[in-house]
Amino acid sequence: MAFCGAAQGDKPAIKSYYRMIEQPDDAQITMEAILAPHQQRTVQRMKAQPTVLCIQDGTDLNYSRLVQCDGLGVIGSNQTGAQSGGLHLHSMVVTTQGLPLGILAAQCSAPQPRAKDDTRRTSAMPIEEKKTFAWIKGLRRCNELTAQLPDTRQMVVMDREARLLRVFDEQRSRQVEPLVRAKHDRVIGEELNLFESVRHSPVQSQLQILVPRQSARAKKSKKKARVGHEQRTAHVELRWREVKFLPGSSRPNKKALTLRVVHVLETSPPLLDAEPVEWFLLTTCEITTTEQAQECLRWYCLRWRIEDWHRVLKSGCRIEALQHKTAERLKRAIAINLVIAWRIMLMTLLGRQCPDLPAELLFSDFEIEVLNAYAKKKESTNRPGWAMPYAS
Repeated sequence: MAFCGAAQGDKPAIKSYYRMIEQPDDAQITMEAILAPHQQRTVQRMKAQPTVLCIQDGTDLNYSRLVQCDGLGVIGSNQTGAQSGGLHLHSMVVTTQGLPLGILAAQCSAPQPRAKDDTRRTSAMPIEEKKTFAWIKGLRRCNELTAQLPDTRQMVVMDREARLLRVFDEQRSRQVEPLVRAKHDRVIGEELNLFESVRHSPVQSQLQILVPRQSARAKKSKKKARVGHEQRTAHVELRWREVKFLPGSSRPNKKALTLRVVHVLETSPPLLDAEPVEWFLLTTCEITTTEQAQECLRWYCLRWRIEDWHRVLKSGCRIEALQHKTAERLKRAIAINLVIAWRIMLMTLLGRQCPDLPAELLFSDFEIEVLNAYAKKKESTNRPGWAMPYAS
């Protein structure tokens, strides 16, 4: 809903909102400044937990219809070469046992294609110039908080887009523990490469995991087409072992990395042509028992919480429908919606798990008064009865 509609005709409130959003681009009202109070409260909530999952992921926000918006980047192109303008949002949501505690970090960038005269090899480029640096920045954010969270274990959960070895290089002798799904096979200090060496390990356990629904995606730009599927339960074999990564030729002075890998492989996919679930999860966590390996697997399965949050942002808050004349103004509006989406998701999940919770736990007295007035208004117009937002 647009702010004008939410304000119900309150002209001073509408004017104040747009005065804040439409500050000059160099003003101190930035995305980071707007999120700072929420992030401070998020850290306070983290202190009460023995273990938290700091889940990172990115998503593209398409604003190609805003032809007069300054500062947008290029988020893709179709097969005809037409480019789509927008922003890339890389965020980190903190959760414990599936309930989101808040947004720990958010980076909104305007991706730009490499210049035609830039002939550098990718390996020769500074990490700060690469898209994958967003994952490193999120990891550094968690490292900065270790002094404030002496009794809280931070697990940083990342998907295959994270730059694997650079992430673990970043964590040498650090307290924060990454958990990353491997995307590429790697050379290790053995006869076989990473994937085959783990596949030849003995099966330690058999279990079931829930595979979330995945929507189909058409081929675009450099992204492959993706076949969609419904949520299902997969029967998998579990393996785990320790592996050692040797330093690459570009960094011969680095020491070898010793990591643990948890491997799950679906034994009987539902259809003959269906691709079986197979994950290689690498971590610095100590794994000496099957229970510890299963715990890492449970943590990774909670990674889909951030994709659920992206859906709330795009479908619920409709942040891609925002209309402003500069990217900086868009970022300010996005920052506000990030917190709104977190609260919507928290209420929804709590409503499913604990439908009898009193409203006072999540709403102030004034908010409850407003919601009651809204409910009476809905009843008076003979529309379907109103329910608490978190009871869905």
